[in-house]
Amino acid sequence: MKRHIYNCQAGCPVESTLQIISGKWKSVIIYHLLESTQRFNGLQKQMPDCSRRMLSLQLHELQADGVIQKKVYPEVPPKTEYSLTSFGETLKPVILAMASWGDMYNHRQEYVDDNVK
Repeated sequence: MKRHIYNCQAGCPVESTLQIISGKWKSVIIYHLLESTQRFNGLQKQMPDCSRRMLSLQLHELQADGVIQKKVYPEVPPKTEYSLTSFGETLKPVILAMASWGDMYNHRQEYVDDNVK
């Protein structure tokens, strides 16, 4: 069996992708925004272990990278919604693959048992 040797030096595509989606909560935020546009409090409820400050920081970074957009409605009190940009939508297969792999990892004993038979 031939073994692949991956050459990922500075600037390689994997590194570029990780620069955008790395961070404890960025992938989770993108995952939730794949479902629908969300308000800050809605995201906070879906990620109770993420502090408000950290959520705000991660949203700001994703916005700066062009992955998400923030829409502020001129209302009192202000209404703010977050959604994926068309560029952010291109991460869908990556995030769904991560979700699939994570599900397999979470059930890895079942996976091992099924493949041993």
